[in-house]
Amino acid sequence: MLPQPPLAWHAMDAASAVRQLGSDAAAGLSSEAASRRLAELGPNTVAEAAADAAWLLLLHQFRSPLIYILFAAAALAGALAHWGDAVVILGVVLANALIGAFQEGRAERSMAALRRLSELQARVLRDGREQLLAARELVPGDVLLLAAGDAVGADARLLEASSLAAAEAALTGESVPVGKRAETLPEATGLADRRNMVFSGTYITAGRARAVVTATAEHTEVGAIARLTRQAREPRTPLELRLAGFGRQLVAGALALFVAVMVFGRLRGLALADLLMVAISQTVSMVPEGLPVAMTIALAVGIQRMAARGAIVRRLSAVETLGSITVIASDKTGTLTRNEMTVSALWLAGGRGIEVAGAGYAPQGSLREGGRDLPHGDAALRELLGAAVLCNDAELVAPHEGAPAWSVLGDPTEGALLVAAGKAGIDSASLRARHPRVGELPFDSDARMMATWHGGDGGGPRVFVKGAPESVLRLCTADDARTLEAARAAAEAMAQRALRVLAVAASGSTADAGPALPAGFDGLAARVRLLGLIGQIDPPRDEARDAVGACRAAGIRPIMITGDHKLTGMAIARELGIADARDEGIEGAELERMNETELLERLPRVAVFARVHPAQKLRIVEALQSRGDVVAMTGDGVNDAPALARADVGVAMGITGTEVAKSAAKIVITDDDFATIVAAVEQGRVVYANLKKVILFLFVTSIDEVLVLLLALLGGFALPLAAVQILWINIVTESTLTVNLVMDPPDGDEMARAPVARDQPLLDRAMLGRIALLAPVAVALTFGWFAWRLTSGLAYELVQTETFTLLALCQWFNALNCLSASASALRLGVLRNRWLLAGFALSVVLQAGVLYLPLLNRLFHTVPLPLDDLLGIAVAASGVLWVEELRKAWVRWRVRAAARGAGGVARRA
Repeated sequence: MLPQPPLAWHAMDAASAVRQLGSDAAAGLSSEAASRRLAELGPNTVAEAAADAAWLLLLHQFRSPLIYILFAAAALAGALAHWGDAVVILGVVLANALIGAFQEGRAERSMAALRRLSELQARVLRDGREQLLAARELVPGDVLLLAAGDAVGADARLLEASSLAAAEAALTGESVPVGKRAETLPEATGLADRRNMVFSGTYITAGRARAVVTATAEHTEVGAIARLTRQAREPRTPLELRLAGFGRQLVAGALALFVAVMVFGRLRGLALADLLMVAISQTVSMVPEGLPVAMTIALAVGIQRMAARGAIVRRLSAVETLGSITVIASDKTGTLTRNEMTVSALWLAGGRGIEVAGAGYAPQGSLREGGRDLPHGDAALRELLGAAVLCNDAELVAPHEGAPAWSVLGDPTEGALLVAAGKAGIDSASLRARHPRVGELPFDSDARMMATWHGGDGGGPRVFVKGAPESVLRLCTADDARTLEAARAAAEAMAQRALRVLAVAASGSTADAGPALPAGFDGLAARVRLLGLIGQIDPPRDEARDAVGACRAAGIRPIMITGDHKLTGMAIARELGIADARDEGIEGAELERMNETELLERLPRVAVFARVHPAQKLRIVEALQSRGDVVAMTGDGVNDAPALARADVGVAMGITGTEVAKSAAKIVITDDDFATIVAAVEQGRVVYANLKKVILFLFVTSIDEVLVLLLALLGGFALPLAAVQILWINIVTESTLTVNLVMDPPDGDEMARAPVARDQPLLDRAMLGRIALLAPVAVALTFGWFAWRLTSGLAYELVQTETFTLLALCQWFNALNCLSASASALRLGVLRNRWLLAGFALSVVLQAGVLYLPLLNRLFHTVPLPLDDLLGIAVAASGVLWVEELRKAWVRWRVRAAARGAGGVARRA
């Protein structure tokens, strides 16, 4: 039986670890043993939360108070044997549920397709020979063979290592590769300092190693974080909260209306069966049946528009939530930055400072000193960068088929040195060929430097040293001690600019180099002289800088959460515009000492959280949410996953993101472009604005119907509308317009508006004011027409048909009114929504059918109307449009007057 994790593998010597795992360091596991262990332990994959079955997705769509009201109305209609009405209502509910379930299921299938794009491979020893197999087949006891560029498929204890370094940013947030060695460590050693272990989800940047797998699947460090992610409670979205409150209000209103109609009807002596059908019609008229369908379609359209921009939405309502985002908490490495170390500054031993232009791994860019370009023949510059090329284990890979961009094989820090040398006109391959390496002291994480010994060109050997300034400077000699002091000051100045500083030194002569490298770095003391300093930084993404600016303009506060140093994080934050002079950064150790009150007090001033671990990221997100913020968390690493799951909207990167991060997120950016988050926020605001248009339209319609019927009951008139006519307006006339109204394109000023407040009601003050204007106008026109025509002695069937048609036309004009709160509906811009135009055309055809087709005349109690009457009805109904146009003109006049007033004040000032 295999040992059950967790065990302190880092505290065991290599031989004991191999024995404990029942393996062989030289030959690995046998195929039979590996097969047994795979059958016993299962595949090496991190389990995800099981996807909901199709029937559960369908049931999820019915969790809305609006749907409950419709179910009650359908049941009552069925009890009265009005089966047609009941079937129509239930049909609308079912259609809404099917659309919602289909869209959510399609989003999950898109994510599954994304996960299948690549499968990790691993090199192992089995049966005494090297094999390449899928990482999901790894089992404890497998012996991994690791080299630069390999991804680590499982947690493993190093058996032997040569100049090994691993990039663990995905697990710990540390952007600089970590040196690894096989020596045994104390049991209390923390995760980030376990140098004799390699972890699933990380990759090798330099060196070679052999390691025995200690844990797979959920027993890995990645798996532990995945469990934490699944335990994070997922918050309800702002739209869900608003609809829940809105639905409760509708339930109360519908019940009150039902009672009122029953009371007034009984006072008038109406038959109970007829009265119940009228009450049902009134209740249904109050419920915006089209709202659930419109909401589902609006979110689905948002998904499709975002997919066209490179985003996959895993949860339908997350689209709308983006419109309410007030804080974006973003990981730095690889999200806001390129995850490509870049040399940006040089300091030569003579005191010369040189700026290096260009970003990324392409060896393109200039070197400038004092504002002028340096020639490639500058001797001191070539000596410094030449030494950096030779004392270097990385390779710069030019674009080729299958890899269209420059890339680095090995440590990104060393790769950046090769790029800088290329910008200075140095051919790294040619230089290495002329000066072959004949010895080396590999990088030592304790000494924080490395050294290489080179011959060639007919001269004697030379030693080159590269490493941390404080380590290299203590080995150096200088003709003038002030040179070393100046170097220390220059290194400190570079560090203040958040640059990672390397010092480079070389032996001054063959005699200094000696016949061979000494056994340790101390043997180089006083044998090398300083050539200069090299400053590097992981540069920000260009698109991230623009995206941060757009977020600021939209009232969204960006915060950086990083595993890197605070100084580095603050420098990047200032460059991107995330932080200014008033903002501060907090490191994880300081955060650990804070209580919740202290954290909440400092949160408004914090722009950067540095050196944080996964549980702290989760705490930060929850603290922001406790202040009332709607939080988006963007990231790609395993360490981002719990916060991604807990955030209101988690946004993961599709290319560089780990599977754990993608599974935790609600939105995955397939192109890894941080700027796509801005487009997503904009689309979320478009979705919410379109939903508000639909709500305004539906409520004006509902109030029109309710008030017209109530006025008739109070005035002792016959009913102006039959129950089936109300259902026709609610389900047919409205649906042809609401479904298309939600597809309105952006107005263009969405990112100039403030985020939608979490507690903002669906019917806010501005919308209630518009309803208070539009509904009375439509009621006055409709009921006035009905009373006038009925008292004129016309046939009741004709008057009822005219009233029915007039109310339908009022809704058409109101749909135009709802396109904008201030812009005129008469503008040519109304033609931009071809779906709405098609809805108008369909509505006209359907209304003509219910007026002029004999079968529909009998079903809906209508009679054909003369064309002259139709013209008069259309003119009367257009009054709704003209009244709203006057209000919009007044709003535009006020805006212009305010702008003129502000301009006058500015000129006087």
